[in-house]
Amino acid sequence: MSTSSTAGGKRGYHHGDLRNALARAAAELAATGGPDAVTIRGAAREVGVTPTAAYRHFENQAELLDAARALAMDGMVAAMGDFLAQVPAGGDPVERALARLRSTGRGYIRFAVDEPGIFRTCFTGGPREGVGPDLDDPAPYLLLGEMLDELVAVGHLAPADRPDAEAGPWAAVHGLAMLLIDGPLADLGERERAVAIERTLDMVERGLATGPHARR
Repeated sequence: MSTSSTAGGKRGYHHGDLRNALARAAAELAATGGPDAVTIRGAAREVGVTPTAAYRHFENQAELLDAARALAMDGMVAAMGDFLAQVPAGGDPVERALARLRSTGRGYIRFAVDEPGIFRTCFTGGPREGVGPDLDDPAPYLLLGEMLDELVAVGHLAPADRPDAEAGPWAAVHGLAMLLIDGPLADLGERERAVAIERTLDMVERGLATGPHARR
């Protein structure tokens, strides 16, 4: 999700794609300076256009920050989808459902490690108006919900344990992602990082093993 740069050091953009270029610039500004660092003028300066041109796409800072969040979420879900696509079709349904769950976790963490600035932007600032369990759940949350529904369908997760089950797995994976990019695990080598990811996913898998066909 990186943006290109011109010889003058500004972020380049394809003709007709100024809105996305501004959103990407805003994501970088938010990642380094928090939501208050995101301004129309700042994003315009990063892209190399006038504030007047930027105001044609965004009325204010809040709109620009929301666009940056949406762009970041799209990238995260795409990364998770890439890992999902690697899970073979067929085979034991429980094993496949677990493999799909684990693949989304790996994709989430890989996105965080590969694009830490953009990843942070997904969760920059406080809750937005109208965001809640029944209104505007983040796409990764919805994708995780699909994986949990599959675990219920194949008997790994008991139906009684399905309501609101997203919080635990998401907290575990997100917490590890933050430790790997901003915490004491940031200096782990590739092998050690892979072990930490698999151990965390093992714990998530065992914690959801409450159904009649659970792999314990």
